[in-house]
Amino acid sequence: MWNAADWTRITHRIDALRDEMIRMQSELTARPALGPTNGGTGEHEKSEFMKQEMKRLGLQLSEFKCPDSRVPAGYRPSLIGFLPGRNHKRRVWIMTHLDIVPPGPRELWKTDPYRVSVVGDRLYGRGVEDNQQEMVASFHAVKALMELGLVPVADIGLVLVADEETGSHYGIDYVLKQGKNRGQSPQGLGQSPFLPGDLIIVADAGNEKGSEIEVAEKSIAWLKFQVIGRQTHASTPDKGRNAHRAGAQLMLRIDRLLHRRFQARDRLFHPPVTTAEPTKREPNVPNVNTIPGEDVFFFDCRVLPRYSLRELLRLVKTEARTASRELGVKVRVSTEQFEQAAPPTRPDAPVVKALSRAVRDIYGVRTSTIGIGGGTVAALFRRAGYPAAVWGRFCGQAHRPNEYCLVSNMTGDARVYAHVLGQDLSIHR
Repeated sequence: MWNAADWTRITHRIDALRDEMIRMQSELTARPALGPTNGGTGEHEKSEFMKQEMKRLGLQLSEFKCPDSRVPAGYRPSLIGFLPGRNHKRRVWIMTHLDIVPPGPRELWKTDPYRVSVVGDRLYGRGVEDNQQEMVASFHAVKALMELGLVPVADIGLVLVADEETGSHYGIDYVLKQGKNRGQSPQGLGQSPFLPGDLIIVADAGNEKGSEIEVAEKSIAWLKFQVIGRQTHASTPDKGRNAHRAGAQLMLRIDRLLHRRFQARDRLFHPPVTTAEPTKREPNVPNVNTIPGEDVFFFDCRVLPRYSLRELLRLVKTEARTASRELGVKVRVSTEQFEQAAPPTRPDAPVVKALSRAVRDIYGVRTSTIGIGGGTVAALFRRAGYPAAVWGRFCGQAHRPNEYCLVSNMTGDARVYAHVLGQDLSIHR
């Protein structure tokens, strides 16, 4: 662990970087990194800004460019900034994501979502908490150490990825696959950035106290239902097949089916049950006096790991076929996301122990391990065989209008990361 004198210097330096953290938040928010699925041009501008910041800091850089013809740059960028430590046998990775979600209706925002507003300890703007808070905190934790001439115990890597909000295919999934076959990693990293013994912190979820460390996630199934009827004038319904009515009835049938068949509880998870919610519905006809011939709606299912998603899909398709016959319409069922839960990270894994010790010392709270229904990139690490822990001290503002983060969370979490980088990681085995 850092000695008392060095730790005092570190905390004072992080405090001195407070205004710089706010400026970086302003720069990042002004570069809205919306993926093409959400109507944006990708992460390129935001990535270029962070690339220059990492270069100025003196980090070794590696860039992963996943081809994507839908964006002007032609690719989706992910970055690694690497700082060698005293011990190269184990590395600490802190991963955040570059992309954001759309702000939603502007009338729900009190301020411009793409311009940071500072109100006391709060910073308002789209992306300031999800996920820029931890990106800025981890960057400045490393910056404080480098400016003080302090070398971390282990190698440290800052990983900034694209496409977290819409599936990670163009982000960490690409990085994990490419890392096995490429030679463009920073000096000392070899062909693959990640090693089995590394500590991987996914800084993308947490509670207000910082007391929760996420070690498990539910399976995710996004289901699309397309109901095909026959369009006609609303005054002659006998000449058509009302897909909207059939879709509404099918939605209720699927809702009853899922809640009846998947009732188990698991106290590790919050909430402790499988959730299955009808969410998006696509527009059908633009005028009132037309019976629609198509109805399209979606379910977002977060399923306890004990259940098989293949079995869930089989049950749903069976119910859809039955409804199709009874309602006189065609029904097509497809999946937008379909990911069986990854193996959980052990509650006594080294990364959990290191985070727990740091959070206790910085915030004075005891941590507990939990599972969540939301999806993070930790699942991809776990499927690839790398135990990962998800942590952060958050106000729960992700995807909300008037999203904000606390400046005190940025500076406090920077201290947590600096604490982890000073620990003797050999004791966490």
